[in-house]
Amino acid sequence: MTENSLVKTALNKAMALCASREYSSEDIRLKLYSWGLDASGAISVMSTLIKENFINDKRYTEAFVKDKYNHYKWGKVKIAAQLRAKRIPSELIEPALAAIDDGQYRQTIRDILTSHRRFIKAKNQLDLKGKLLRFGLSKGFESHILYDILNDPEE
Repeated sequence: MTENSLVKTALNKAMALCASREYSSEDIRLKLYSWGLDASGAISVMSTLIKENFINDKRYTEAFVKDKYNHYKWGKVKIAAQLRAKRIPSELIEPALAAIDDGQYRQTIRDILTSHRRFIKAKNQLDLKGKLLRFGLSKGFESHILYDILNDPEE
């Protein structure tokens, strides 16, 4: 297969992928390399996809934050770490995370901790708080908010 036809095939495949759901530019770049494109071919395909608005990292970041927060109940720390792993710039991550309502965010943390508390066997109150804190941290919630909620559940 010639280089030009490989680029066209990859472009059509990438357009079909991006039309079905959101992808970050890093996701598509890795796919292009896995399909056997060289750097110049990948740059060509990426520029076309960005120009035609098939790839938009701002749109991807907003959708990612909304999805992971609403459906998986991830905290801001975990969401930001996953986005940084996909090489999304901080200028896009911070505004997307700021769109999460603080009151609703705290209530979500309270609800998650309350529902998880039913499954925990603890020797005493300190052990219970430690286990709930570790669980909240594993979900990606900020430690200072978890401390506030665990020390004053009626906050």
